Amino acid sequence: MAARCVFSVDVEEWFHILDVPSTPPLAQWGALESRVEASFGRMLEVFAEKRVRTTLFFLGWVAERHPQLVREAAAQGHEIASHGYAHELVYKHDRRHFTEDVRRAKGIIEDAAGVRVRGYRAPGFSVTQETPWFFEALAETGHAYDSSIWPGSRNHGGWPGALPVPHVVPTAKGDIVEFPISLGSAFGRPLYFFGGGYLRFFPYAVIRERARAVLKEQRPVVFYLHPREVDPGHPRLPMSAKRRFMSYVNLDTTEPKMRRLFDDLPMTTFGELVDAGVAHLPRQVA
Repeated sequence: MAARCVFSVDVEEWFHILDVPSTPPLAQWGALESRVEASFGRMLEVFAEKRVRTTLFFLGWVAERHPQLVREAAAQGHEIASHGYAHELVYKHDRRHFTEDVRRAKGIIEDAAGVRVRGYRAPGFSVTQETPWFFEALAETGHAYDSSIWPGSRNHGGWPGALPVPHVVPTAKGDIVEFPISLGSAFGRPLYFFGGGYLRFFPYAVIRERARAVLKEQRPVVFYLHPREVDPGHPRLPMSAKRRFMSYVNLDTTEPKMRRLFDDLPMTTFGELVDAGVAHLPRQVA
């Protein structure tokens, strides 16, 4: 089977930006302006217009407050997955805390969607070599696959040396299929072009060319965005100039680029890739 792209969304609010001193704590979230209903609704409209199915990693806190968004997305045929409950970096907590968070989120999302949640993505791609219990905890809580490994260095998270291709992680609680973020290459080194600030920064022609190069290597291209990225008018959090650039650059280009990706590249979901069979994937002990 030819490699395909997976378009994924981390469904969270505009203020869920990690590692920024101004990010409000969980106790204050409910008092802040909510924009996810309108921004995510806009994404669903584009998906329906382009007739694409996506994988949607819902934050449990969002699903708890907007269960109708989860239900509508499931009714439209999108794959419903988990982004945890409280949007916390995995490596800042222990296994018990992480397990409680993902178990809580899974239950809330499944209740809203009426379907089983099989997939997970860590906030900030924050699984690292320092969290060796991560995959076993996911298997223990009933997940089947993950898309949290960033196979290189980054500000928060990152796993340099991790397998950069889909693979199976065996654990004592069962296997987890891992779909790492798909790094491309430029200037002789691995770079990411396909999500968040990277997708907004690079010209569309570069993104498309790099995606096609990854597909030729028989690797899926993992795209990811957040609802706030199709909402250029959303409020801003105070932050450093570097983080402000990455968080808010070219927000008005997100939707046009997204539309062109759907026209130009073959799309699928993580669930469909799992269902197509994983026996051919390499196995790696976490």
